[in-house]
Amino acid sequence: MKRIITLLFCIFSMISLSAQGYDVNCEDTCTHIHGIDLSHYQGKVFWEAIGENSKMAYVYLKATEGGDRIDETYEMNIRLAHQNGLKVGSYHFFRPKTNLTKQLENFKTQCLPGEQDLIPMIDIETKGGLSTEAFRDSLFKFLDMVEKAYKQKPLLYTGRNFYNANLAYKVDEYKLMIAMYSSEEPVLIDEHDILAWQYTAKGRIRGINSYVDKSRFMGRHSLREIRFRHH
Repeated sequence: MKRIITLLFCIFSMISLSAQGYDVNCEDTCTHIHGIDLSHYQGKVFWEAIGENSKMAYVYLKATEGGDRIDETYEMNIRLAHQNGLKVGSYHFFRPKTNLTKQLENFKTQCLPGEQDLIPMIDIETKGGLSTEAFRDSLFKFLDMVEKAYKQKPLLYTGRNFYNANLAYKVDEYKLMIAMYSSEEPVLIDEHDILAWQYTAKGRIRGINSYVDKSRFMGRHSLREIRFRHH
C-alpha cells in the first residue's frame, strides 16, 4: 500500500508540474537512486552544485577509451566528485579490435583501486566491424582480464537494442546498466535483470552547462550491490 501511495504521489506531482510548464524529470518527483555519467564532453563541471543536489548519489566518469585515449578531465573530476560527497566509479569505452592488453593497461593507469567507490564499468557500444562471434570473443576475454585485475566483475553498460542483438543470453553473471531513452522502463529479450537504467542523454542538472546522461537504479537495487571491494 505504501508503494502504491508513493507511486500515485509521483504521478500527481508530475501532472501538476507539467501543467505549470516545467520540464519534469524522474528525480524531481520519485524516490529512485539517481546518478550521472560524464566525460570531457560536459566541459567544466561545478561539482559543489552537484554535491548539493541530494537526488544525485553517484557518478561514473569516463577514464579511458581503447588502447591509448585518456579522458582529459578524469583526474580533476574524480578528485572534485569525491570532495563533494559523491560515490564515484570509472568506465572504459571498449574497442573490440584494439589490443586487449593495451586497453587494460590504459584503464589501469587511470582507474586506481584506491580512488574507486563503485566497481569499474565497461562501455560496450560497437562491434568495431567484427562478426558477432569475434566481437563476443574479444569482449569476454577483456572482461576476464578486468575481473582478474580488479578482483571483481565489472558493471556492463550498453544500449537495449545492442544488448538484444549481440549479448542476450551470454552475460548472465554480470550486472547491467542499460541505456534506453524512453518513458517506459527497459525490458531485455532474455529478461536479464537490469540494475540501472540510463533514461536520458539530454538531462539537465545545476552545475553542468550542457546535456548530461542521467540514470537511476531499478526496483530495489542499491549502490551497495556495486560497491568496490577493496582487498
